[in-house]
Amino acid sequence: MAGGVGTRFWPFSRTNNPKQFHDVLGTGRSLLQQTADRFAGICPNENIYVVTNEDYVGLVLQQLPFLSPEQVLSEPVRRNTAPCVAYASYKIAQQNPEANIVVAPADHIILKENAFQERINVALEAAAAGDVLVTLGISPTRPDTGYGYIQYEKAESDVKKVKAFKEKPNLALAEEFLASGEYVWNAGIFIWSAKSIIKAFEAHSPAIHQIFASGAYYCPEEKDFIQSAYQQCESISIDYAIMEKSPNVYVVLGDIGWSDLGTWKSLYEVSDKDEYGNVIDGHTMLYDVKDSIVKTPHNKLVVLQGLEDYIVAEFGNVLMICQKSQEQKVKEFVAHAGAISPDFV
Repeated sequence: MAGGVGTRFWPFSRTNNPKQFHDVLGTGRSLLQQTADRFAGICPNENIYVVTNEDYVGLVLQQLPFLSPEQVLSEPVRRNTAPCVAYASYKIAQQNPEANIVVAPADHIILKENAFQERINVALEAAAAGDVLVTLGISPTRPDTGYGYIQYEKAESDVKKVKAFKEKPNLALAEEFLASGEYVWNAGIFIWSAKSIIKAFEAHSPAIHQIFASGAYYCPEEKDFIQSAYQQCESISIDYAIMEKSPNVYVVLGDIGWSDLGTWKSLYEVSDKDEYGNVIDGHTMLYDVKDSIVKTPHNKLVVLQGLEDYIVAEFGNVLMICQKSQEQKVKEFVAHAGAISPDFV
């Protein structure tokens, strides 16, 4: 899934070039490329499909040149993750009704790739063996209020029955979740067979099922069909449409070095820091700067003095300087910048 805009990562993530197409960690590979890379050994390149907004098809093909155009599924409008998952799943099922499918966001960080592959293979075995919908649960390291949680039944098996999905909690509730030992973070990574997910859409989201079950795939009429289908679809997440309603949901727990990289603070937390707690990507001179993240163009010298716990981010025609503790205001900044000029967002 590579169609999001990543507003909270502005000004680095922009409407015409969102964060999944950037080398966020300075590894020489974009987040999208890293996501594709980690499926080496799990599935061949010809079985990788990318669902993205029609504006980003060229970027996807540029960054993943091994893809054929029919492996890039173009969404005419954004309708959240349920239609995105449905489009890919029904298309794959038409080609191979026995397919097993992994759904992965293109903008997440996974630092322990061997552990990720092992956990995915455990989930794929379960998905191939029965009518189950599997998700990866991340072992929580802190009472984080920015993630959704999954409550599961304790069992010896690697594949545990899900009791409930919980929305982002307040701090007191997050601390309770952590203390109970029966909650994990919801990573938004899903594993199922094509048959199981189509059966779930039919049962729990019949409107979406009706739209995509009648689809024209792998043919010249596909583009017109999808244009029409997305105009009819409601905007709804796969969690609300399917996962929270289904009785056959299971979770595979994993310590895979995961971050959804939703915010500047999350990038700060997973990045290497200097002796003063700074994360630096750019050509900088720093004086009395502590616990800050600085991401600026390498062809520009940036001199900073006296900052503590700040975000300094420049990309294109926008420079943002913001206290790390106030990063929730980034969406507000984007709205105001867009009102001045669309060129700023």
